Amino acid sequence: MSRNKLQKFAEMEALPNVFQYPYAALAEGGGCPLKGRWREAAFGGRPGRIVLELGCGRGEYTLGLAERHPDANFVGIDVKGARMWAGARVAAARQMGNVAFLRTDIELLASFFEPGEVDELWITFPDPQMQKARKRLTSTRFMALYSGILPQEGGRVHLKTDSPFLFAYTCEMLRVNQLEAAPCTADLYADTADTSLDEVRAIRTHYEQQWLDRGLTIKYLSFCLTPREAWIEPEVEIERDAYRSYGRGQLSPARPVRSRRSSR
Repeated sequence: MSRNKLQKFAEMEALPNVFQYPYAALAEGGGCPLKGRWREAAFGGRPGRIVLELGCGRGEYTLGLAERHPDANFVGIDVKGARMWAGARVAAARQMGNVAFLRTDIELLASFFEPGEVDELWITFPDPQMQKARKRLTSTRFMALYSGILPQEGGRVHLKTDSPFLFAYTCEMLRVNQLEAAPCTADLYADTADTSLDEVRAIRTHYEQQWLDRGLTIKYLSFCLTPREAWIEPEVEIERDAYRSYGRGQLSPARPVRSRRSSR
């Protein structure tokens, strides 16, 4: 491990807005003491909604949302501490009391939040996981997980992605499970007629700008989860993202991929 990474990890330990709970720490400590107490323990008793950014990376979206909504509380979640360090430092320097960062696996969300404790989720530029549906952050497996921490009615999920594959998969997942995406656009920055997208366009991450510079379009959709006994995994042919198969400067032929059908 590089000296730079080690220094970042050391700084992360000292930042008051960072909480680090790998699986081993949860097992040894008997669970997360923040569970059910995020407003009191992480945000100094601040009221307001709790909004998560999953796979927050440098935390640019977490910070952007927090600046625009000072009445809400935001938690950026990622397993990569060296990336999270950048956003956590900025939030601490600006004394943003409505921002916290949690370093852990997204699969462990239920260990950190009580049912209904979270009001809203943002999924920003995740790995589309074209090989394994169960690893996609918009798969039915994760929908069941999100349903466990969002309110029974009205818990909203946002997806922002450069991946045509993930966008198509998510739209089909919503369709077969009778959920409506609104708003929903395959080209966020060309769809200027929909003013409800203005805030989504207002926050542009470094990673997002890289894709835009390569001529790729950004896709966005939002939907509310509703309770259900089982989720249906879509069975559909989806063309793979060609530009992900090789290095950033190369393209490869696209191949179709089939998502398997399952029930939960």
